Amino acid sequence: MKLELKSLKDKAWVDKGYAMPRFDIKRMRKNTASACRWVHFGSGNIFRAFLAAKAQELLESGDLDSGIVVGEGFDAQMIDKAYDKFDNLSIDVTLKGNGTVDKTVVASVAEAYVCNPANDKWARFCGIFQNPALQMVSFTITEKGYATAPDYVQQDILRGPEKCSTIICMVASLLLKRFEAGAYPLAVVSMDNCSRNGEKLGNGVMAVAQRWMELGLVGKAFVDYVENPAKISFPWTMIDKITPRPDASVAKMLSDDGVEDMDIVVTDRKTWIAGFVNSEECEYLVVEDKFPNGRPRLEKAGVYFTDRETVTKVERMKVCTCLNPLHTAMSVAGCLLGYTKISDEMRDPDIVSYIKTLGYVEGLPVVTDPGILSPRSFIDDVVYKRLPNPFMPDTPQRIATDTSQKLAIRFGETVKAYQANGLDMSKLECLPLALASWMRYLLAIDDSGKAFEPSPDPLLASAQEDMASVKFGSKVSASQLEKIMRRSEIWGYDLYESSLKDKVVADFNMLNAGPGAVRRTLSSIVRK
Repeated sequence: MKLELKSLKDKAWVDKGYAMPRFDIKRMRKNTASACRWVHFGSGNIFRAFLAAKAQELLESGDLDSGIVVGEGFDAQMIDKAYDKFDNLSIDVTLKGNGTVDKTVVASVAEAYVCNPANDKWARFCGIFQNPALQMVSFTITEKGYATAPDYVQQDILRGPEKCSTIICMVASLLLKRFEAGAYPLAVVSMDNCSRNGEKLGNGVMAVAQRWMELGLVGKAFVDYVENPAKISFPWTMIDKITPRPDASVAKMLSDDGVEDMDIVVTDRKTWIAGFVNSEECEYLVVEDKFPNGRPRLEKAGVYFTDRETVTKVERMKVCTCLNPLHTAMSVAGCLLGYTKISDEMRDPDIVSYIKTLGYVEGLPVVTDPGILSPRSFIDDVVYKRLPNPFMPDTPQRIATDTSQKLAIRFGETVKAYQANGLDMSKLECLPLALASWMRYLLAIDDSGKAFEPSPDPLLASAQEDMASVKFGSKVSASQLEKIMRRSEIWGYDLYESSLKDKVVADFNMLNAGPGAVRRTLSSIVRK
């Protein structure tokens, strides 16, 4: 069983339980060659497991007749080792919480190339952008891909439209080709998991265009084109699907089925890739419906199309209440308690009670309800399907990365909502515990009294310095925690001046009362 076009009719695939493409791949690729409607930048796992699979659903239902052209601007080995090697096919392995596994051969990618003006495939991308048929360009390149401030991006801007190499400049260059061909409309759609993603992408493209105009490399008409939402739109989106790096146990499962070449490869740029992707079953994609040249009918595949306000509400629901606060709280606690798997934590009654209280009891009273998704149902999926999934190899240490950058939005917004609605914050128990737990985490000593290495965080060193006078096992006064509690850039407000101050200090002293104190504190609070 080789993952290649000529082997897809091999009966062994079906016999081994693989769902096979139910559309004419040859015709799809021919249609894409002449009139591509969808280009995607970022060839990684979230694209392969989510967006490519959605396109396949539309191809099989007849709601789409062309495939996706993929451009990779960061890691050239992705194309060589995860696309070219397998004829642009992949295996989507969905790992369900009930122990079952769905295996699907995905064939919706028509073409995949390294995208760079120095590459011989650049002309292909230029031709696609010059064709009026193109409707959507989507992105999963991480938030860093939209930044224009770094020196290397500024240097790239100076090289101009024909010699640039960063993705944000290349996108601006391709839009220039589209403008010159007829100023055709297009939706430029970030699907990265970051707040106000469409705004970030749009601002990046516009900054490049403006700078090129200042340098005399483009005219004002091009800048006007990019800044006109009737011509070029930058819809906001919310995407959510856990797609970790390829897992060795999944590679073995496929190999045991008889599938060849399923080895996991780590590229020179430290990207983990394989002929398959493994992901969870739950997935959400909410998109602002601003597509000036039309769009694929992705609503037929479960994508929500709505207005910008609703997209923002869905994001706030997830980030401030229904997922991210629970994830952060349990991960900090998990690091202190010695856990190395999120799924193992979900077999701990105290941890489960902790995040249930955070979500259902303390979060839902002030949740942002988007109307199109039920906040309670979203938490249900998180607590009963997503986090307990033993097949998802996620760790509390990974989730605890950059916690100082997350606390203000994941907990601070709830505090502000309680204040704005005149609610009694004295009833909050698990939220102040989460804040105190991170301060306890900064001591870098686990609940058994052993030192551990905290996850990377840009404010870790300064935050630990603020707590330099605090010793493990000692009781502290509020004044000893004043420096860290006044860090409004961490909490989103001055925690030292808030009504939560005394409870957070008391919780910290309980957590820091020596070996076993974290477990005792967690148990006593969640079982009140």
